[in-house]
Amino acid sequence: MKVYLVVVDTLADWEIGYLTAELHSRRFFADPSQDCQLLKAGLNCDAVTSMGGVIHTPDMAIDDIQMSDNDLLLLPGAEIWQSGQARPALELAHKVLDEGRQVAAICGATIGLASIGALNARRHTSNDLGFLKTSCPDYRGEHMYRKEPAVRGDNLITASGLAPLEFSYEVLKMLKVWKPETAKAWYRLHKTRQERWYHELVASMSTTPTASS
Repeated sequence: MKVYLVVVDTLADWEIGYLTAELHSRRFFADPSQDCQLLKAGLNCDAVTSMGGVIHTPDMAIDDIQMSDNDLLLLPGAEIWQSGQARPALELAHKVLDEGRQVAAICGATIGLASIGALNARRHTSNDLGFLKTSCPDYRGEHMYRKEPAVRGDNLITASGLAPLEFSYEVLKMLKVWKPETAKAWYRLHKTRQERWYHELVASMSTTPTASS
């Protein structure tokens, strides 16, 4: 399985921080030996700078992405998603969605997808419905909009920029790299900061997987 993180200038570091840390470390994976590669894909192969000043050098250009069934295209928020330079990445996302591949987008990336009509027939959320309607002339997806922090609609996950935790939770569930009880405890621990969920998280790592896991 490959997770293709699209890295662009002004990438919003905090929106993918939970997710990249857990995928890279594999510390809570049900099977730590599972093949899972986190790859950075750029609009080209030039280095980019995030909002936090972190320099990301792409492992590949988006033109070189070849997605398989279990792979994920991950679009973080950034300030460039409504500009012409981001169009190739958005068109790729639209294409692979239509092919049944998995895509996850947060904050500004959801606005970019709305701007090219990719959300018109898919359940989704974003930062604000009114903004989508006024800023994206090709958006016709109001009836599919859900006013929730993060939404999964079949092979697409979208989230508000204020919901990186919920976004990460939905993506990790989609990828099925954690046992369900691990995902639940991890999310509840970060959401509530209650000690009981820490103990449940630890316990989930030592239990025998069930048939439904």
